[in-house]
Amino acid sequence: MLKKRAKQGPGEINAGSMADIAFLLLIFFLVTTTMDTDVGILRLLPPIVEDQKPQEINKRNVYEVLVNDADQLLVEGEFLDLKELRSGAREFMTNPNGSLNLPEKNRVVASFCREQLALNKGWLASATDSSKAQFEDAVKKWEGKLNAIELLGEFSELPNDALISLQTGSKTSYDMYVQVQNELESAIRELRDELSQEKFGRKFSELDEKKEEDQPKIKAIRLVYPQRISEAEPVDLTKKN
Repeated sequence: MLKKRAKQGPGEINAGSMADIAFLLLIFFLVTTTMDTDVGILRLLPPIVEDQKPQEINKRNVYEVLVNDADQLLVEGEFLDLKELRSGAREFMTNPNGSLNLPEKNRVVASFCREQLALNKGWLASATDSSKAQFEDAVKKWEGKLNAIELLGEFSELPNDALISLQTGSKTSYDMYVQVQNELESAIRELRDELSQEKFGRKFSELDEKKEEDQPKIKAIRLVYPQRISEAEPVDLTKKN
């Protein structure tokens, strides 16, 4: 007598490898997917110094640049066209006419640098561990100035507290901020290029930090024209006024 086969239900699917497949798909999408990121201006900010008393700043050593909420440019309290900002920053950095309203540049001469270098080397030799770093920095500073004199000749430098102060309003557009930054940086870049072209026959932008023979030249040019652009947090100008 023939027996009827029992009806079998649908076959079970082996889900043991589904977790591995899902993990591989996740890795694939993470590797191949591009994320949109905001592009900003690279700026190395100084470290935070605690318990430091505020120092008095000579107003003639600060080039005040303000961009208000309406994207209007105010320099030293006066409205200024964006096209004139670069030339204004150049004048601040060079003070060609010896103006009393602009930084008083100090003449760097070889004899004084040698004298200061010898003094700091002597102090370093007898310094305690706690004060060695201070004299080591001073020795490097005066050695750097002597090296710059050898390459450029005696030069005039800005005071240590001379800087360009950039302040924006809380509603200043990012486009205007970038344009102002570009003009300020272009002013410094042009001055560096001109000095490098005059002394080395090449623009500063053509010097390569990776080449050993260019490194002293780059340091010397930066010593004459440092890039000191101080950026404060945006402020609410409606409350300030």
